[in-house]
Amino acid sequence: MVAKDSERTPELLIKAALNCFLNDEYDKVTTRQIAAEAGVNASMIRYYFGNKEGLFEDMIRQTLSPLLDAMDNPEIDKMDGLTGFFKIYYDTMSQNPKFPVLILKIMALNHGPGKNVLKQLFERGKSTGTNTVSTLKKEHKIDSSIDFDILRISFVSLAMMPMLVKNIFEENIEKEMDSEFLDKLAMFNGQLMMKGLAPSNND
Repeated sequence: MVAKDSERTPELLIKAALNCFLNDEYDKVTTRQIAAEAGVNASMIRYYFGNKEGLFEDMIRQTLSPLLDAMDNPEIDKMDGLTGFFKIYYDTMSQNPKFPVLILKIMALNHGPGKNVLKQLFERGKSTGTNTVSTLKKEHKIDSSIDFDILRISFVSLAMMPMLVKNIFEENIEKEMDSEFLDKLAMFNGQLMMKGLAPSNND
């Protein structure tokens, strides 16, 4: 494949990098390999991203961009915004089934240079989540005693686990976790959290 439009070169490199890094260890992937898959000269990686590490980190940012956009959406401040975020997460990860495993490798096994990028994204999520929870408490839409750290860990667990061990779950329930199934799961998890966060009689 030959890249005909130079303006698409960064996009082609991101897609090629995603495919390469999902299918092989970071240290085993070469810039020549990525460039060959993208159909461009390897020098374009240095031109657009600086080096392999820069490309790797930008790949993570762009792959997770739908989640970042969701964080900035004012709808997330509403209770049903939780369901919407679960759906966006499941949709994003379904498009790249191996990506949750890559995230786990980066965070738990210090795999690749993207750990700082993911930490920044988690911090951004923490900041947004803190503001959202504070707003919902003031509006008496959730229990005032809710511990944000516990809520955040619960939320991340409900989002990540189904996609992280999707194959195991599918074998266990003997059905495919397709888009229809994941939409239902997003709705269920959203409602589950809404009921768990509901104000007590004392609020």
